[in-house]
Amino acid sequence: MIDPVAAAQSARSYLRNHPEELTRVMRNAVGLRFGVPVVALRWLGSQLERSGAVEDMQIDSAPPGLRVGASVSLMKTPIRAAATVFIERVVFNAEELTVSLRMEDVSLKLNGEAETPVAALIQSGALDLSNPGTLAGYLPGRSPVIAEARGNRIVLDLMRDPKIGNNPLVRKAVGVMTSLVTLHGIETDPDHVDVSLRALPGGISGAARAFKRHIISPSIGRLLK
Repeated sequence: MIDPVAAAQSARSYLRNHPEELTRVMRNAVGLRFGVPVVALRWLGSQLERSGAVEDMQIDSAPPGLRVGASVSLMKTPIRAAATVFIERVVFNAEELTVSLRMEDVSLKLNGEAETPVAALIQSGALDLSNPGTLAGYLPGRSPVIAEARGNRIVLDLMRDPKIGNNPLVRKAVGVMTSLVTLHGIETDPDHVDVSLRALPGGISGAARAFKRHIISPSIGRLLK
């Protein structure tokens, strides 16, 4: 779990050393964009390492994508995994919260001794690392968030997470928020992950319909009971 005090201290320290970030924030705000410094992602990675989920996490910019690597345990097999990840498509609305990923330059290496089926596959070179999406599709215990996994692409739909999709309050909040502003795209430059937003994606009428559907109509229904 991330310590908010430590996060705030790290952010203040970064801004003191990089005052130009404030100018960049104001300039991007005009175009409904904001940039997350890659060093901030590395800090989040260090917090993930502290949880014990991964080790030796690496995050580097590879415009327009990110190069990500980490040492993990996969089905009781210690491996070093790395890939360059590109976000090709983002759809955030009341029905889906979808992010389409493309992965290139995937590598899997044993990170220790193991006598497991996964270790045998890696050592034999039988795994087709050019199709990581297809491999992910065959993994046991596949997350319901993975809507599609084929070739070198993986499509994630957060709405398929029961905590989101099966929660009426969350779905209403998502429906209203995405009618006002939605995530439009994500790409990197050498030092930042730039996130672009789109205001009123369905126009004013679309926002009005979302408010009627998710707020006004349910409120009237409760009053009439």
